[in-house]
Amino acid sequence: MTKEKCKPLKNDTHPTVFWRNDRIPIAEKFDDPYYSLDNGLEEYRHVFLLGNKLPQRMKDGFQIAELGFGTGMNFLSTLWQWRLKKQKGKIFYTSFEAFPMSPEQMVKAQNEFDQISCIKQEFSSLWTALLETGELNGNDYNLRLILGDARRTIKSFDTQVDCWFLDGFSPAKNPELWEKKLMEEVFRCTASQGTLSTYSAAGIVRKNLNLAGFRVERINGFGRKRHMTIAVKK
Repeated sequence: MTKEKCKPLKNDTHPTVFWRNDRIPIAEKFDDPYYSLDNGLEEYRHVFLLGNKLPQRMKDGFQIAELGFGTGMNFLSTLWQWRLKKQKGKIFYTSFEAFPMSPEQMVKAQNEFDQISCIKQEFSSLWTALLETGELNGNDYNLRLILGDARRTIKSFDTQVDCWFLDGFSPAKNPELWEKKLMEEVFRCTASQGTLSTYSAAGIVRKNLNLAGFRVERINGFGRKRHMTIAVKK
């Protein structure tokens, strides 16, 4: 496995975010919330944790990759679940992000979730280092943040990951992150029997995943969303 070189933040440009009820972050560029208006933590659990059957699969060395780091909640929630299960060893988590939130924006967004207060506090002082170096290492985790357009940066990523979280903004508002060529790169970087999940059930998303080589299934979604998508590399 070749390690992708972490690319540090080249400037201090962060997305413009407005806050619904001073709680829910909305990306001005895409006019889309960073997480569910119903319950962001439960959305993560339904879409990504259960969608990839992670409780049964996570083990030492497990590799997760993500399109769209956003508030960092998916990573924090995954590590939280890892620790709740008292897993031995280390989890490896790589996220691709074109428009990283500032540490202050991330901390404010994460304050919505009291259930993971301990892990939020642990990382609140580390986000600046992540943006500057592209990597955080702990006893039970390795987090890499690859900044820039994923359509370009993923081409030099050759890790075979066990599962993907596809968590970009809505395909109607952020179509670049759901293009067929990018889904083909996701397929290339997925281990045999590897899985992915996404909140989106848009026809173009399922079509592009299928064309890339995944076996795609539409299942019940979370909250206001009737359906979501899961897929496996056979």
